[in-house]
Amino acid sequence: MKRRDFLKQSTFASGMFFVPQFLKAFEHNTNSIFSNKKVVIIQLKGGNDGLNTVVPFNNDIYYQQRNNIALKQADLFKISDEVGLHKSLQPLQKLYDKGFLSIINNVGYPNPNLSHFRATDIWQTASDSNEFLQNGWVGRYLDFIKGNPYTAIEVDESLSLMMKGKTQNGLAITDSKMFYNSMKAPFFNNVVSNYNDAHLSEHNLGYLYNTMIDAKSSAKHIYEKTKTKNSSAEYPKNLFGKQLKNISQFINSGLETQVYYAGLSGFDTHANQTNTQARLLNLYAETMEVFINDLQKNNTFDDVLILTFSEFGRRVKQNESKGTDHGTANNVFLMGKNLKKQGLYNNLPNLANLDKNGNLKYEIDFREIYATILDKWLKVDDTAILNKSFSKLGFI
Repeated sequence: MKRRDFLKQSTFASGMFFVPQFLKAFEHNTNSIFSNKKVVIIQLKGGNDGLNTVVPFNNDIYYQQRNNIALKQADLFKISDEVGLHKSLQPLQKLYDKGFLSIINNVGYPNPNLSHFRATDIWQTASDSNEFLQNGWVGRYLDFIKGNPYTAIEVDESLSLMMKGKTQNGLAITDSKMFYNSMKAPFFNNVVSNYNDAHLSEHNLGYLYNTMIDAKSSAKHIYEKTKTKNSSAEYPKNLFGKQLKNISQFINSGLETQVYYAGLSGFDTHANQTNTQARLLNLYAETMEVFINDLQKNNTFDDVLILTFSEFGRRVKQNESKGTDHGTANNVFLMGKNLKKQGLYNNLPNLANLDKNGNLKYEIDFREIYATILDKWLKVDDTAILNKSFSKLGFI
């Protein structure tokens, strides 16, 4: 059903008077319900060193602070007269040249936390640094649109806080066939069939029970939908490659999921950073190149926006172990065919103006990126989901 037909047939549209604010919220909601737009979120887990990813190769301070690990021009591919990307990201060059990549620099938030676990929670919940939320921003999106249980899928064995809402969660799926078979297991069926409402209420298990019901009801649909579409693309044979291959299969099969979440671990480079980061960035870039080419081949890339973030950056000055310690602001990569501003979205960090701990100062709040995606891409009320209003950016 097209959105305009839905509105015509709706009792809301035919018999009620709308104040402008309510009409706007309703429009946002129905836009999302009928949207084909998808967001693929990728976390570089451990805190990727953004300064050695997007490199100011003409900046003397950069080389003074990193005498052992600074990248020379020969270690980069240039995207401007002042900036180069780590050579391990070379597989992204064709995508960059086509205008499919936008790099947002100096992304962070006030009073940053340098703990992996707490910083990840902040990014996943879109909270303030001193605010502790029990649900994630994608989970609250699910609550808001009241979509299908499989509206958000994390390609992992467990579900992150990001995907958990107050009333609805996303699904954690590593393999659609395995997920389907697990939902048919006798033990699972007995649990689902034998609990009654009174027993659930007595033991406060209603939320868990409903989650199990959602998973069971989704498993068959996901499996039936995706088993007809096998990717012929050659993905890197590692966990991250498998994650992205599964996501491409979900997208190319026409599954109605709108948000996907995957991660690449290992970026906590306190010692001997150079080789580790080079290997991981190459793995990331090679996989993204295959993934995007796969989507293009299947004519699904137009409706996909890819967000890559890390829970924090690294300190500007290298440490004594030829690595970098936990820092603050970082760069965020956005990939897609509908980018309004390709290449460098804003200026690189000012290395002459650091905070008292020698860390980069943030310029863009990461929640401004979320707000832009929610408002301009998914067409929902970002303020209702993020719990406050943030400025919108101009990348889409």
